[in-house]
Amino acid sequence: MHLWFLGAAGTVTGSRYLIETDKGTRILIDCGLFQGLKQLRERNWKALPVPLDSIDAVLLTHAHLDHTGYLPVLVRDGLKAPIYGTAPTADLAHIMLPDSGHLQEEDAAFLNRHRLTRHDPALPLYTLEDGARAAGRIEPVAFEVDLDLPGGVRARFRRSGHILGAASIRLRVDGRDIVFSGDIGKYSAPLVRDPLPFENADVLVMESTYGGRHHPQIDPMDELGRIVRATAARGGVIVVPAFAVGRAQTLMYLLGRLRTAGDIPPIPIFLDSPMAQDVTELFARHGQELRVSPDDWRSAINDTSITNSVEDSKAIDARNGPFVVISSSGMATGGRVIHHLKVFAPDHRNTILFAGFQAAGTRGQAMVDGAKTVRIHGMDVPVRAEVRKLDSLSAHADHDELIRWASAMKAPPRHVFLTHGEPLAADLLRRGLKDELGWEARAPEHLEKVRL
Repeated sequence: MHLWFLGAAGTVTGSRYLIETDKGTRILIDCGLFQGLKQLRERNWKALPVPLDSIDAVLLTHAHLDHTGYLPVLVRDGLKAPIYGTAPTADLAHIMLPDSGHLQEEDAAFLNRHRLTRHDPALPLYTLEDGARAAGRIEPVAFEVDLDLPGGVRARFRRSGHILGAASIRLRVDGRDIVFSGDIGKYSAPLVRDPLPFENADVLVMESTYGGRHHPQIDPMDELGRIVRATAARGGVIVVPAFAVGRAQTLMYLLGRLRTAGDIPPIPIFLDSPMAQDVTELFARHGQELRVSPDDWRSAINDTSITNSVEDSKAIDARNGPFVVISSSGMATGGRVIHHLKVFAPDHRNTILFAGFQAAGTRGQAMVDGAKTVRIHGMDVPVRAEVRKLDSLSAHADHDELIRWASAMKAPPRHVFLTHGEPLAADLLRRGLKDELGWEARAPEHLEKVRL
């Protein structure tokens, strides 16, 4: 049996793992986009190193694009294998994959219209229709129910926290257990339930995004309240680049609670993301996945004004502060938020508030690192606004929580592979697993193929 690391090896994005059994069965775990640095994004244009008709099944840990966003390419190019994910993941994919294609079409059209590309013409990786077609192929599977796959392989999905519907996946192959952690969520998160680890694994593929890093032990509501109050006092605007799935809903919930308690002034709060609006409706549909009651959820988000049209979005940019605008994408790589950044980043009264991990090469990472300008639509935009990062709201487990998740296993896995992290983060988690649990682990190379 072989395990092939087709993505998320030595980097955070592009999650793709291929299991090849001794019987010739091929199971693809995740099918994500590479994001961030240009040399990583260019991998999205390269075909998988195996024929698509040789893949027997695709399993998705969760709906984020760095885990699902390459599916439209495979389906368009002829993938016939069944695709499985939890019910919330399937529902989210119906929103996210067409939106991803639409944004890529819009970005390509913008570059062509303004002649901001060396390509003639710039092309999207895939279209809205490609995304919709791929989403329609995902078959929902329940948590904690065994799924029979070709070649005698059996899969089980278990809640991993992180976002709505996120799962760790265990494959049982020829009497051996292979566990893919997926993205492990933070314990005691405001909205999503805690991750549930598997107790046994012969082989573990584990994420390491926050290896060596520790979330601050502060209440995210207190931190968010201080930032909003300070910015509002100087008449500024708080621009929050936020992932449309999970982070936007958490911010709406916390801001609503702060307003109700009188801990921030009653300034307008906007959610400027049609996709985030659709996701918000899914939170109500899948309320059993939340740690708060449906009534508490609905009450908290009532104060948020949701914009849909481009005209409504442009009207936000014409407003005077103070107000809050939550808009995707979370790393400021595209979407409506970059238009808000063009308007509000140059003003020192404003605050740009990042609320999650920023991958290397993204505008978000550049701004968090203190960049004085960012490139948007071919222009260098000054960054004079205060840039803050809300680490207490991360949807990822930190170093100690990753160790906590792993420590639930009754015995050390025979093989532990650390993926979905930058090299330093993976190595720091490797040391932590060694020092605290006595485990041996290593970070594989991109495209490495391992005999198990």
